[in-house]
Amino acid sequence: MRPLLNLYAILILFPVTALSQTTISGRITDAKNQPVAGANVTIKDSYDGASADANGSYKFSTSDEGDVIVVASMVGFTSAEKRLHLSGGEVVVNFNLKEASNELNTVTITAGAFEASDEKKMVILSPLDIVTTASAVGDIYGALQTLPGAQPTQEQEGLFVRGGDASEAKTLIDGMLVANPYFSSVPDVPQRGRFSPFLFKGTNFSTGGYSAQYGQAMSSVLVLESEDLPPRSMGNIALMTVGGGGGYTKRWENTSLGANATYINLAPYFAVMKQNRDWDSPPQSFSGSLVFRQKTSETGMLKAFMNYQYSDLSLNYPNIDDVTNNSKMHFGLNNYNIFSMLSYKEVLDKKWTLNLAGSYSKDLSRVRPSPQSLVFSNQLWQARGSVAHSLGELSVIRAGAEVQYNPFSNLYNNYRIDSTELYSAVFLEGDAYITRKLVARAGLRVENSYLLRASNIAPRLSVAYKLGKYDQLNFAYGDFYQTPDRNYLIQTNLDHFEKATHYILNYQYVDEKRTFRIEGYYKLYHNLVRIKKPVSNPYQPVFAEDSKGKGYARGVDVFWRDKKTLKYTDYWISYSYIDAKRMYLYYYPEELQPTFTSNHIVNVVWKRWFPKLRSSFGFTYAYASGRPYYKVDESNILSDRAHDYHNLSITANYLTTIYKYFTVVSLTVGNVAGFDNVYTYNYSSDGLRRNAIGPTSKRTIFLGVFINIGRDDDTE
Repeated sequence: MRPLLNLYAILILFPVTALSQTTISGRITDAKNQPVAGANVTIKDSYDGASADANGSYKFSTSDEGDVIVVASMVGFTSAEKRLHLSGGEVVVNFNLKEASNELNTVTITAGAFEASDEKKMVILSPLDIVTTASAVGDIYGALQTLPGAQPTQEQEGLFVRGGDASEAKTLIDGMLVANPYFSSVPDVPQRGRFSPFLFKGTNFSTGGYSAQYGQAMSSVLVLESEDLPPRSMGNIALMTVGGGGGYTKRWENTSLGANATYINLAPYFAVMKQNRDWDSPPQSFSGSLVFRQKTSETGMLKAFMNYQYSDLSLNYPNIDDVTNNSKMHFGLNNYNIFSMLSYKEVLDKKWTLNLAGSYSKDLSRVRPSPQSLVFSNQLWQARGSVAHSLGELSVIRAGAEVQYNPFSNLYNNYRIDSTELYSAVFLEGDAYITRKLVARAGLRVENSYLLRASNIAPRLSVAYKLGKYDQLNFAYGDFYQTPDRNYLIQTNLDHFEKATHYILNYQYVDEKRTFRIEGYYKLYHNLVRIKKPVSNPYQPVFAEDSKGKGYARGVDVFWRDKKTLKYTDYWISYSYIDAKRMYLYYYPEELQPTFTSNHIVNVVWKRWFPKLRSSFGFTYAYASGRPYYKVDESNILSDRAHDYHNLSITANYLTTIYKYFTVVSLTVGNVAGFDNVYTYNYSSDGLRRNAIGPTSKRTIFLGVFINIGRDDDTE
């Protein structure tokens, strides 16, 4: 089980709904007051809605109550939104849509990227998608693993994208790098992401070929854009099998302030559900956050966010090198993490957009792998600024700069290593719409590392051509650099960035309710870190004589999503073929398939809403072919494969009221079929014995009751 649950990811499984019915009707017209037949009208983040008839008229009923946003959309038109307060009865809402030159009728850059935001038509995963995906259990990264290109990994945390390891995928919030996006690593126990998906209004998951605005990631970036002002004041309470929590957000006319707190203790749950780990002290954690929003003008927004988390756990592992005495090795972990940021956005003179942001984070982990004692400290100060200027109707040019100040230290018993990295970068990028059907994006990023005493120049290029009303071809190329892991940066004789060159070609078809996408890619690695196997101190590695490793990854990703064919049903299917090899670190003496990469990956996600029963049901089936595992045999290091991975997860949600407050009862069961998965093996030092590493429990069960306490007024 992913042990640390983010309650807010589950709390808002559906828009606030009550038992009364409201009928919404109206007419949709264009700028000439002509009917827009076939236009869609829906309640935002809901599946309640209807399509306009030949006269532009529509009508539907909803059980939602309170403040909602109704959206009218149609291919070739700019979407329109209106805020309503629903309390039963009938409501008439008319829309007048304007023709859009930058929507689906105009080509857009999409190679390598899955986007979900208010501004983009090609919505892949919204917050509601994430929390209703059975296998994700409300975790952003768990949901992303159902998309093509991402590797399902159940014994460790991180995004493993297209043959890249976890360090090659970075998370950014409002442009700021999140140094520790997951709860701290525990051997053979996966960890969740730290943040709720409902903190963010936009999601851009790039599996390659991403914009020159971002760097320090050879494989992938997850760019999250935080929410603006909430619609109203509201509170929440959560009661779960693993803990509880609550929070309250106060909304004024142009300001909001929210506070939330959560306590998790898995001891009661572990007492009921048998575990495959010998827990000495089951995981427990406390987290608290403050969120401030200030609308500074019609187009300006100031945001401040601070998140604090503490976690503690300990467990015992069998000592595979001492089977005679049946001894065990102890592992304990205390972690403190703080992430804070301040951002400001403003539109100047209609054609200029200014973005400024700064952040500070600190992560402190005390690890006790008996009889040793380790302390890892990592701080990160960041500042970033960028401007964008519109050139004509569609074209735009962007420029910006960023700096990161990163002091960090490792304490190994009484041996301490301190170091500080100073990273800086500037970028320039432009989108040029050559015709309505052809667009090119060219960018250049220049980076410098103080510790490496090195700089680089990274060119990026993307081209897209519109084939028809709904489909287009896309190509992307680029060089992507990153500094090595900070534990390797301590060794000052490293003098080069790691590098990956991407080539991507895709075809996609996107209409209002269906998405089809097929993408081929080739990724070439240069200058990967190579080290000798450490002898006395594993936290001060010795580099190989030839410290520049290499590798490649190539493959095909396929994605199909359909929200139209079956009523109240949303499903998607993804398939990935990956051929990846690399020579790096110390157990890859030649180009070999990495232990974190499967050749074949399949995901099937299905969701069905039952309005009359006020409930929903869904499942996720995941398959991955067996991954290589490391064993002590110099002539046959990574030749064996673990068993194929299978997982079937189900989720059910029921909407009701408790003391007139909207309530969601949520049940999720992981690995409901009880597949005996083995992810990898741990070998003894002589290579004669091994332990199979499987899931932390045969099945996982989560039950939660989430109560939303809202106000009827938006502002005071």
